[in-house]
Amino acid sequence: MEILAKIIFEYIVGEKINIQRRRRTDIAVAILKIANNRAKKTHIIYEVNLNFNIAQKYLEMLKEKELIRNENGLFITNDKGKIFQDIAKEIEL
Repeated sequence: MEILAKIIFEYIVGEKINIQRRRRTDIAVAILKIANNRAKKTHIIYEVNLNFNIAQKYLEMLKEKELIRNENGLFITNDKGKIFQDIAKEIEL
């Protein structure tokens, strides 16, 4: 469906558009970056541009991997999460 929408847009507007999906690592790093300064789930959802269900799955995965923790409704990036961010940035994942 996404490809069809792209083709229709290109036909009507006469310009090509580039639709790319974000990689899982990019989303995880974005969440960790926002949680560096403590963030509520709603803030993470808006800043990373995710829907509630997808955000919930990522937050659960990051908690399981001990990259993030939840304290009184605020998500905080752990030291392990900060190291993950640095490594991902360094090798440009």
